[in-house]
Amino acid sequence: MYKLMTAGPTQVSESVRKALSTHRGNPDIDIEFLEYYKNLCLKFSKFFNTDNEFYILGGEGILGLESACASLTEKGDRVLVIDNGVFGKGFKDFVELYGGEAVLYTVDDRNPVDIDKLNEYLKKDSNFKYATVVHCDTPSGILNDVSAISKLLSSYNIMSVVDSVSSSFGVPLSMGEIDILCLGSQKALSAPTGLTIIGVSDRAKKSMENRKTKIASFYANILAFKDYYENRWFPYTMPIYDIYALGQAMDNVINDENVFERHSKMANITRETVKAMGLKLYTESGYSDTVTVFEVPECTTCDDIVSIMKDKHNILISGSFDYLLGKVLRIGHMGENANEKDVYETLLALYETLLEVGFDISKSKEEIFYFM
Repeated sequence: MYKLMTAGPTQVSESVRKALSTHRGNPDIDIEFLEYYKNLCLKFSKFFNTDNEFYILGGEGILGLESACASLTEKGDRVLVIDNGVFGKGFKDFVELYGGEAVLYTVDDRNPVDIDKLNEYLKKDSNFKYATVVHCDTPSGILNDVSAISKLLSSYNIMSVVDSVSSSFGVPLSMGEIDILCLGSQKALSAPTGLTIIGVSDRAKKSMENRKTKIASFYANILAFKDYYENRWFPYTMPIYDIYALGQAMDNVINDENVFERHSKMANITRETVKAMGLKLYTESGYSDTVTVFEVPECTTCDDIVSIMKDKHNILISGSFDYLLGKVLRIGHMGENANEKDVYETLLALYETLLEVGFDISKSKEEIFYFM
């Protein structure tokens, strides 16, 4: 079995696998599970330093993005889509799907969103119900300052929807003035794929409750979870095994006092080693501590490097997609992947793979891997 060093899903710990395989009850009628779910949601609130309520939804992280747009958007609502990457622009589809008018604010994808320039834009046009922005856009590896962005948006009375699926738990973040925070189970949290975690502010809830029209979805309707605890009833059968595994993964993060320092160290080592090999990072600034993205050398192809890494070294890294398809490679160092052994083995395998495809590395192996 190959080592999973992609930008998610990530490897999971033995404790999470054990939690996943332990026999459980019926989530529709089991009060013990209801209490477990509620307490787990409270852990997320505490972790993100907020009193806002969190919910766990039965679906991969994209469900959170769609649910936010489905629950907030009414026909004709103007929504600012902050676009400096694949997923940033992707919010446009969800906004338009539910009848909104998506207004793209497109900027350079090799650098984070410039707060001052965004402010200048909003001075001219701030007539938006809410805005969407991605924390870490994994196809390019860019990291945006969503805390500052959401604070700026709030000053214009614009709600914020933040996709932090691939950065939270590996990069520090407080919910602050974010109105809807979308998280996923399979990235830096290192739980099994298939769950969305979503935090919702009181302002966002009131906006949903005061709609003139019904939310045009059931499964993507955040209000479906309203008063679930008081009513002792979930809107649909919850994936109980996955949620217990999620709880164990969350406990692992909470109990890791150096979780952010570990991610920062592994990210810095990966970036510096990749550059020492003579490769070029895709982004110019705003590097995420959860993924490193670098350009494919001219002497080879993305597919060749991925195949050699997998077939000869039993390590899976990934290319990208959309407009970056075939142009960049990505190494994930998030969650359970962010450890010295796995990162070092991946970088050594990359070094040997580059030599095999004929890439000219000017520095010696000793110079590149001085830290080992």
